[in-house]
Amino acid sequence: MIDEVISVVKAVAQQEIMPRYLRVAHQYKSDGSLFTEADLATQEALTRELRKIYSGPVVGEEMSETEQLEQWLAGDSGLWCMDPIDGTSNFVNGLPYFAISVALMRHGRSILGVVYDPVADEMFYAEKGKGAYLNGEKLPIKKHVPAFCSAIAEVDLKRLSYKLAAAIATDPPCSSQRNYGASALDWCYTAAGRFDIYLHGGQKLWDYAAGYLILEEAGGGMCGLDQDDFWAEPLWQRAVIAGLDPDLFLQWRDWVRAHR
Repeated sequence: MIDEVISVVKAVAQQEIMPRYLRVAHQYKSDGSLFTEADLATQEALTRELRKIYSGPVVGEEMSETEQLEQWLAGDSGLWCMDPIDGTSNFVNGLPYFAISVALMRHGRSILGVVYDPVADEMFYAEKGKGAYLNGEKLPIKKHVPAFCSAIAEVDLKRLSYKLAAAIATDPPCSSQRNYGASALDWCYTAAGRFDIYLHGGQKLWDYAAGYLILEEAGGGMCGLDQDDFWAEPLWQRAVIAGLDPDLFLQWRDWVRAHR
């Protein structure tokens, strides 16, 4: 199944996303986030093609909240969860950091995840219990583990409490932090070892469904701000503390919780 999903995701990116890159107008949703014709066309194409592989419900970012909840409740035995363009603001503004994210979930957990960056032609993917990969190479790619003070962190400051964001900005425990604006790729870059640690104050289901599995299968650790069990956090607005190396992850978790 993973090969079929990879094929679908790559084909849809080539047909629906890249021809519109730098050429598409954008609009704003009620929550202030961007969406484009490319988001809608990609979600429709993915829905059509993925249902040929497995004909379960679909939860997509560009659905209404009511539709998302209905699909989620109907899909305990199996559903697709997708973000047609994760990083739409980057896509609209010509910043080459965005991706398609697709996960197959059963009983509320991800069993297959695919995240594709069409600009770099990088396909991250994982199946439960079978490892994580980037274009056929097993993750992680970078195996060197830095000291905590030398780590590179991916941090979304705007969704954190003022106290925690201020502590990271003024007295960070790591070497430096980045924020590139596409959560699915952030998970994958952490799984690859490009980022050492990761922090996000609140993600939607489609932001983490595929990326979580890819990082988990790469050997990383993750939890929420309040719960060590990541899946115990609120489903639709889930905070993320994560890291590739287990010891570094625990140091990061303890520092974040002490400064929140």
